[in-house]
Amino acid sequence: MLLILRAVLATLFCILVCIFGSVYCLFSPRNPRHVATFGHLFGRLSTLFGIKVETRVPADAANNGNCIYIANHQNNYDMVTASNIVQPRTVTVGKKSLVWIPFFGPLYWLTGNLLIDRDNRAKAHGTIAQVAEQFKKKDISIWMFPEGTRSRGRGLMPFKTGAFHAAIAAGVPIVPICVSTTSGNINLNRWNNGHVIVEMLAPVDTSKYGKENVRELAAHCRELMEAKIAELDAEVAQRNAAKK
Repeated sequence: MLLILRAVLATLFCILVCIFGSVYCLFSPRNPRHVATFGHLFGRLSTLFGIKVETRVPADAANNGNCIYIANHQNNYDMVTASNIVQPRTVTVGKKSLVWIPFFGPLYWLTGNLLIDRDNRAKAHGTIAQVAEQFKKKDISIWMFPEGTRSRGRGLMPFKTGAFHAAIAAGVPIVPICVSTTSGNINLNRWNNGHVIVEMLAPVDTSKYGKENVRELAAHCRELMEAKIAELDAEVAQRNAAKK
């Protein structure tokens, strides 16, 4: 019964946000400041789902400048966990097909996010170049999921190299964002679904990497994230055990 109630309320909330958000964005379409605004708004669903989200942002994060944020991509709950840490003027890169999702698609496009055609390898490579070009044209940062798909409880998946090619080409740092494991830990029929920690790591300087070192850069970032996620999971488990 609780699951049904939450599902109905969450659906109504999302539809209303998407409708009114799309109308609001029509007054300044494709403005990148909208992404953080609506990301944080969707993040409020965590309370409805009984999830306490703790975000950890370094004190000097404002000095990161333009960068590419990379985060682990677990499941649909990322929308109410990771979204809480989206920084101002940060846009995401998503599949072109997202624009056709009722209600959400128009809002996703109007907020200024970038769309790529993942089914067309030639277009996808061209889009990576366009992503790098965006840093020269706009004062933005870009959020990407280097796994390329949801892990769904399989741990941190292998990284694709698109985000790292773009960072090297644009000459911007990579900033890893780690979300503690949610797969298997959330039950919408349960009132309390515990803690989720979302932590931003220090920037990874890409200036010493060239195109020939892109896989090395990807492997380095993955190692950093894998270690931090394990650390966060251990902390969450310890907190849960202390409450029993």
